[in-house]
Amino acid sequence: MSKLAEAIIAHIALLPEGTPVSAKELLHLGPRANVDQTLSRLVRRGQVMRAGRGIYVRPIETRFGTRAPSVEKMVEALALAKGETVAAHGAAAANRLGLTTQVPVRSLFLTSGPSRRLQLGAQTVELRHAPAWQLLMPGRPAGEAVRALAWLGKEHTGEALQVLRRQLPASALKEIADARNRLPTWMAEQVSRLAANG
Repeated sequence: MSKLAEAIIAHIALLPEGTPVSAKELLHLGPRANVDQTLSRLVRRGQVMRAGRGIYVRPIETRFGTRAPSVEKMVEALALAKGETVAAHGAAAANRLGLTTQVPVRSLFLTSGPSRRLQLGAQTVELRHAPAWQLLMPGRPAGEAVRALAWLGKEHTGEALQVLRRQLPASALKEIADARNRLPTWMAEQVSRLAANG
C-alpha cells in the first residue's frame, strides 16, 4: 500500500462514524489526481466506500465483518458538512408519531440542499429538496408533526391534529401553532382551529 493510501486510511479512521469525506478535504496529503486515484483504489479494495459522487465514507469494522455506517449518522454528518437542514421524511415522522402504521421501506430525507441519492452498501438513501416550511424545527416533535401533516395531506390534517393533541406535550402544540404563519394556508387553517380550541 502506498504512503498516500496509508495516510488517507489513517485520516478517515479518526473520523466519527458516517462522516463524509471528499477528495478536496484530503489535498493536504497529496496532489488532487493522486488523491482521486488512491480513493478509487481504496474503494475497489473495500477499505473506503463511495457513497455518492465525490463522497466517501469509512466502512465500519465489526466482529461479523464490515458494514456501511448508520444512515442517520451519515445524513447528519453530511448535513453538517454541507451546511444544510435535513429532516426525516413525513412518512417516517407520521409512523413515529403513531399517525400511520405504514413503515417506510426506503431511507428518504428532506433537505434544504439539492436532491440526490447516496449509496451505503446495498442501501440507497434519497435526499429530496423540500420547501423551507417542511424543514421547520428539525429534530423536534413539533417539526416532526409538521412533516407528518404535510405527508398525510389536507384531507387528513384535522383528524391527525386531534391525535397529535393527545400525544404531544402542550409546548410542542404551541410551537406548531406559533409556526402557522410559515405553513401553507390549508395547514395553517387547521392549526389555527387547534390553537383556538386548545
